[in-house]
Amino acid sequence: MAVLIAPTKSNLIKAKSSLQLSKKGFELLDKKRNVLIKEMMDFVNKSKNIQTEIYDTIAKAYESLQIANIILGVKDVEDISYSVPDDESFELLLKSVMGVDIPTIKYQKHDVIPTYGFFYTNSALDAARVNFNEVKYKIYKLAEIENSIFKLAKEIEKTQKRTNALQHIQIPKYKEQVKYIQEVLEEKEREDFFRLKKLKSKKKK
Repeated sequence: MAVLIAPTKSNLIKAKSSLQLSKKGFELLDKKRNVLIKEMMDFVNKSKNIQTEIYDTIAKAYESLQIANIILGVKDVEDISYSVPDDESFELLLKSVMGVDIPTIKYQKHDVIPTYGFFYTNSALDAARVNFNEVKYKIYKLAEIENSIFKLAKEIEKTQKRTNALQHIQIPKYKEQVKYIQEVLEEKEREDFFRLKKLKSKKKK
């Protein structure tokens, strides 16, 4: 790597200062990256757990729905399903983790209130609705977690590029500048010392 810098004391001070700042920046970014990775891995584990919960709850819901379909008939169950209102009462908020905006879904969890008569229905249909309602809230949570994983992964990638640039480009560059200037200045000092010594020797003669 060519060092295109004048070997002066002021440039040596600047190079040393830049080297220190680069090292400090690397340390801070490295810590940030480690925190972000830890946060992301926590979210990955939560994602796996909630996916398992969703699959289990959906399995129970479909098992109950199948029983309801057999007893009541598919057409009647379908007709009853139209009485169930759509519910999208949630709010999207943001929280900051190491400067990264992480989404959180705020919602009020409500118990299932039957919207159909009990005379022509049965407990299997009730169980199916309760389980599907529970799946909805779990999907909210999963969406929040997976979006967080995506955002953290992007920030980790960005931070990794910055740490690599500091570690492999900036820090070696400033180290080489400091080394080069110090060597030139030391050589100059030696030359000045010998020149001065020679002059003193001539004066004595």
